[in-house]
Amino acid sequence: MTAEPVAVTDADWDARVLAPDVPVLVDFWAPWCVPCRTVEPIVRDLAERYAGRLAVATLNVDDQPRSAGRYDVLSLPTLILFRDGEPVERIAGAVKAARLERAVTAHLEPA
Repeated sequence: MTAEPVAVTDADWDARVLAPDVPVLVDFWAPWCVPCRTVEPIVRDLAERYAGRLAVATLNVDDQPRSAGRYDVLSLPTLILFRDGEPVERIAGAVKAARLERAVTAHLEPA
């Protein structure tokens, strides 16, 4: 994955989220979700600042409901951090940048 968040689908979920060697932060969102727009710049910033140590993906739950259902995403935004194919951190709702960064960096390898 690149330093930019990558849109994932139900079809490429396993390859883009579960298989990478680095942790993957997935932003579950929908176009109508106002709090999702608040979190989006924070997610982009994390993708840029932790490029190479963290992959960032976005999943539109309206278009890709299977993956959202698989992880019981019931509110938006929901951010789940996957490491070695397993969810290790979950944050629901619009959160401050510092809270999200702490949750993510706790699971990253040192630079």
